[in-house]
Amino acid sequence: MPAKQRFVLDTTAFTDNQLREEYGEGKLVKTVDVLADLIAESRIKLNISCHMPPITYKEFIDYMGRYECPESILVKSETWIVKKTPNRYDTKIPSEIFYEYVQDIRERMNKGMRISENAIWEAAVESMVRLSRGEAKAEIEMEIIGNAIKDFRKRYRAALRKGTLDSAPDLDVLLLAKELGAGVVAADEGIRVWAERLGLRFLSAKSFPKMLKEYLKYYE
Repeated sequence: MPAKQRFVLDTTAFTDNQLREEYGEGKLVKTVDVLADLIAESRIKLNISCHMPPITYKEFIDYMGRYECPESILVKSETWIVKKTPNRYDTKIPSEIFYEYVQDIRERMNKGMRISENAIWEAAVESMVRLSRGEAKAEIEMEIIGNAIKDFRKRYRAALRKGTLDSAPDLDVLLLAKELGAGVVAADEGIRVWAERLGLRFLSAKSFPKMLKEYLKYYE
């Protein structure tokens, strides 16, 4: 049997839209079923194991529950995905990584503050102009303020969350991969960025099943 390979899966390793189109005809449940079969076959034939931290696995199961996933597929996932909590106390992370993360978050907070200031100014100026034209206050609140809030949320979310770690499941995925010396599989840009900074092998959600299929082609 080949030497054991380990991979830690983020929820997006199953839920990515490109995966749905390629493996599930646009349907999430069918995609998960296909990938679970592929993971099972790779475990039996190639000694490849796929792991998830419990907090990430719960996120995955809760997500599947919203799509009324059949019990048979949930059982399959429970069987072939290894659940393990990372050792948060003994797993060693270089202090430089923490320094970079704090710097990244500080820059994002400053950018978020500037976005907030601009959104307030833009909404205030436009409101004053339209009030001077005699437009009704209720209409201004509904149109200008409503649109300003919607636009602000979009820009603020992109500034603070895109390309960084923004949840406990994300962090647990990286810690477990570091602990196991495993590859990371995700469609999340933040996980990719920080996996590479930690020196971890990263595979996109779209490329992972293709890699498993390529391995299985040469199984004898």
